[in-house]
Amino acid sequence: MSALTDLIEQVNDQGLRERLLEEASRLGKQKKFGLVFEEHLPECTPLYDIPVKKGRLVARKKGNINEIFMVIEIKESLAVCVTKNGENREEIPLKELVTVAEFGTPIYPCLQMIDSVSRAPESDLWHALIEADNYHALQLLEYLYAGKVDCIYIDPPYNTGAKDWKYNNDYVDSNDSYRHSKWLSMMQKRLKIAKRLLNPADSVLIVTIDEKEYLHLGCLLEEMFPEARIQMVSTLINSGGVARESQFSRTDEYVYIVSMGTASPSPLELDDEWTTKADIRTSKISWRMLSRSGSNSSRSHSPGCFYPIFVSNDGTYISSVGRPIGIESRREEVSAPEGTIAIWPIHNDGTEGCWQMSPEKLEQSIELGYVRLGRFNKNGMTINYLNRKEIEKVNSSGVTVLGRRSDKSLIIDDSDFIRKSVPGTQWRINSHNALIGGTNLLKAIFVQGRFTYPKSLYAVHDVVRFFVANKPNALIVDFFAGSGTTLHAVNLLNAEDGGKRRCIMVTNNEVSAEEATALTAQGYQPGDAEWEKLGIARYVNWPRTVCSIEGHDVNGNPLKGNYLGSDLPMADGFKANAVFFKLGFLDKNAVALGRQFKNLLSILWMKAGAYGPCPVLNSGSLPDVLIFAENRFAVLTQESAFAELETALAEHPEIETVYIITDYEAGYCAMAKNLKVKYTYQLYRDYLDNFRINTERN
Repeated sequence: MSALTDLIEQVNDQGLRERLLEEASRLGKQKKFGLVFEEHLPECTPLYDIPVKKGRLVARKKGNINEIFMVIEIKESLAVCVTKNGENREEIPLKELVTVAEFGTPIYPCLQMIDSVSRAPESDLWHALIEADNYHALQLLEYLYAGKVDCIYIDPPYNTGAKDWKYNNDYVDSNDSYRHSKWLSMMQKRLKIAKRLLNPADSVLIVTIDEKEYLHLGCLLEEMFPEARIQMVSTLINSGGVARESQFSRTDEYVYIVSMGTASPSPLELDDEWTTKADIRTSKISWRMLSRSGSNSSRSHSPGCFYPIFVSNDGTYISSVGRPIGIESRREEVSAPEGTIAIWPIHNDGTEGCWQMSPEKLEQSIELGYVRLGRFNKNGMTINYLNRKEIEKVNSSGVTVLGRRSDKSLIIDDSDFIRKSVPGTQWRINSHNALIGGTNLLKAIFVQGRFTYPKSLYAVHDVVRFFVANKPNALIVDFFAGSGTTLHAVNLLNAEDGGKRRCIMVTNNEVSAEEATALTAQGYQPGDAEWEKLGIARYVNWPRTVCSIEGHDVNGNPLKGNYLGSDLPMADGFKANAVFFKLGFLDKNAVALGRQFKNLLSILWMKAGAYGPCPVLNSGSLPDVLIFAENRFAVLTQESAFAELETALAEHPEIETVYIITDYEAGYCAMAKNLKVKYTYQLYRDYLDNFRINTERN
């Protein structure tokens, strides 16, 4: 505000000058330091499932999706449209239009099953791919899994200025002056919902990014997750370097780790690529110096830890532990018992220090064998101990206590100890190279290129593993799923340790810029079958999911070789199941519970835990009670059949979730109270009230 204050001082009118200075001072106190960017509303949503009719809002399939018309009349194959302000009127072919919903206008989702793959029919573990705009998918996932997600991994568009992402149906290029603002607005709206998905007590958000947006992203994360611990890792992406004009080649990228609650990386068994000198030194059982070093290590800092340890004259055992002496007392005034020598915490320069623990704690440690005598030196004797982490190693597998030395310390055989460690923040792991673990892997699956710049499978596997290694039933979400690397990585991790982690992926079905140009030249438009089959969800992500699970390429030939760092043949695939959904939208005016319940069933299945294959209902009237024992949930469609439901539940104790369809809230509460299941949910007869999205709430 200094420049503004200087200008105000030039105002001649004293009264006005004082008022302006007062207002400037007030504004200065309100100034917000940190990230500032223009807010942009999300683009309109194309509703391909909703037919174009009179009175509906529409947009051209090819063009800016936010250029909206109102249909005022249908003339055979033409729609008579006017702009929202009513100033312009056009006749547009119906095939060129799509129904749209503006931001803030409620829309009504459903999950349409497209395909599934099952190689573990005996397992109730099912992954899911949802083809959708991730903003709307996140809104639906919030209804299903708010506060229940263990890990979110995302690899969002890097906003490099290339044709790597769209905003308002147009590619954002390097000449767009609002490029960074649009990107931040896009990310903020999605991260806001993602935060509500994460378990606040113990979960992690992992975001990869390169140098184009890493500073903006860091500020955004700090602003949105003030309660979290945020760390950034540098990781190898291309050892050969990616050319940057007039700049250094890019060899790495960045990974932001946002840890919620108690979440922290687990120590893991790592190969030599991860190993540092510090890791080698501490790989086995390590005895640490009992004398404190570094800052706060002087006598004055911890007078309660300045006391003598009485060691036998021959240095073979500890006779006793003395008590702290007053800060004004001299250690020379303390007499050692006969046959012993007093050992004090003295630094190499002769200054007085302090021990790592109180005398009472030291006595306990001696009795347990956690203190060991060293050799005499000019300052007395070196005394070592085992800290908490080393004691945990002693009590772990691969370590054997053989006996005790004369000083009572443990004699330990740690030759079979498996080193587990947490690495530093610079990862130079060859398998993380996008060429090795990404491009080459996809070539093996697709035979020819279908996706550029895929993430290394092993890079995703490793970073996720640090946070879910001890969570065999973790729920993992990726809402920028791209080629499907995250689910592939989760399956690999499950195969390695026998886990049952579940992955939900979300990606749109956008075609590449080159494919869009070619399809347009052939007369095709978004929404056409010929266009949609080449989209990323259907042409890349789902085929990769199927092929990796079944262990073959797109031509049916077995995949060659093993997964790096393991003896798992890729041709064996994975014992896993997955289902492919498209997020569809229902016509509000055409919805009735009985007619549309089948569209709701997939959502109920996911909310109940996605156990077993997603159930499908035949057309016809709904029974009063629906029992899906394999899926562990049931539905009561008529309150009068509550007794029938109770009887059915007694026969199926595996059912954990019950949905009760009723508009009578008091009645619902009474029924829920009597049910002996983990979860009960009320569904309104107009079920749209349960699942509407695209509202201002988000």
